Amino acid sequence: MTALTHLTMAEALDGLAKKEFTAVELTEAHVRAVEAVRPFNIFITETPDAALSMAKASDERRAQGAAGPMDGLPIAVKDLFCTKGVATTAGSHILDGFKPEYESTVTSQLWRDGAVMLGKVNLDEFAMGSATITAHQGETVSPWSPGAPGAWEKKIVAGGSSGGSAAVIAARAALGATGTDTGGSIRQPAGYTGTVGIKPTYGRCSRWGIVAYASSLDQAGPMTRTVEDAAIMLRSMCGFDPKDSTSVDMPVPDFRAALTGDIRGLRVGIPKEYRVEGLSAEIAALWEQGIAWLKEAGAEPVEVSLPHTKYALAAYYIIAPAEASSNLARYDGVRYGLRVEGGNLKEMYENTRGAGFGKEVQRRILIGTYVLSAGYYDAYYNKARQVRTRIKWDFDEAFKSCDVILTPTAPSTPFAIGEKMDDPVQMYLNDVFTVPINLAGLPAMSVPAGLGADGLPLGLQLIGRPFDEETLLRVGQVVEKAANFSAVPPFVA
Repeated sequence: MTALTHLTMAEALDGLAKKEFTAVELTEAHVRAVEAVRPFNIFITETPDAALSMAKASDERRAQGAAGPMDGLPIAVKDLFCTKGVATTAGSHILDGFKPEYESTVTSQLWRDGAVMLGKVNLDEFAMGSATITAHQGETVSPWSPGAPGAWEKKIVAGGSSGGSAAVIAARAALGATGTDTGGSIRQPAGYTGTVGIKPTYGRCSRWGIVAYASSLDQAGPMTRTVEDAAIMLRSMCGFDPKDSTSVDMPVPDFRAALTGDIRGLRVGIPKEYRVEGLSAEIAALWEQGIAWLKEAGAEPVEVSLPHTKYALAAYYIIAPAEASSNLARYDGVRYGLRVEGGNLKEMYENTRGAGFGKEVQRRILIGTYVLSAGYYDAYYNKARQVRTRIKWDFDEAFKSCDVILTPTAPSTPFAIGEKMDDPVQMYLNDVFTVPINLAGLPAMSVPAGLGADGLPLGLQLIGRPFDEETLLRVGQVVEKAANFSAVPPFVA
């Protein structure tokens, strides 16, 4: 790692503008960092040649006075975003050999604004997981794992499903990364790695060109080292897209300009239902500390009630698998990706899907198919949709008495790889604080706020009103400054 890889996006933009270094030099430093983090299995596909070519073009634009808002910044892309001519696997064997002929809207907007692609990073297969351990390409190890790379005392999870995106930022091998969040897959890994992650309001970022998991829940967002960097990257990722029927046609604010640091008079909701059984004492204490920080900054804490929170996980794990079972029906070995031949067409379908999908994906397809079947549709799927509506109503009511809501990001500190892998229910409980936000379509972010007794990061989550990412980011930066989180992973130190 070098001084250039320790910069934030804001610092890098400032250095590029002052000609302290070039985009090529910045990218070369990050390409070397990408090579150094290979033991952590963060990247599925590295693109150093493309990165250097994009960096050279960035320097030429800057010399002509035509630099974009992210010009020259090296970032990583979660391997769920289609990238033209570059392998897109979704972490699955079934997409072996798939190279899209088109670019996702979000990544095309990042390249439009001058960002540089370092490569595609690991994830849970089809974004189904909370630890980045279900990918066909293998598990990602957190840079926070104690010990030398490859000879760790204990391998710690990076969170999921955007664990590769979180890990690459924590390891100082990229300035930022794209993530997707279906039930917490940006915020939970951000909390686990001491990084910042924001899930925008559903519809704020286009889903076109992102491999679908659960279409009514999936949302793209940025993962960075600071709140200011998240504001920079979010502005480039957002915008109306006529190719996505769920994209909202509204102006994109200057999120960075909203970072005034002034939260005096804001009301911060504290949901009583989030004091769940099993919440660790140190996370409960951190939550209280977060309340104190915001109060000291002039905000007013108010208790709010979200009574249907206890049903959120159950509703989520009906709705998401149901949508997944439909979305993943397209992978059949006929048009692209893996094909395992059989004696007839049906056998080819069965062989391809049996070999191509991992166990967690198969489990969710089976659950989804079951709850959508004729005898159980009303009992499970329709009931879950009704609960989802009530969860949204809970948030609507809560926001009548507050401007943002503060909660922990996760109920525990990051765990070791292998600890919960044999118990899917325990894995699903990692998302207890994050899934209600996706069901309600709200924006939310995780900000690093401290270290646990085990020396691993802890995050606080902020939840905002629909399309009020500006207030969310403003409050998030206040938490960030109060926490003054400066710890770095052992690998970086």
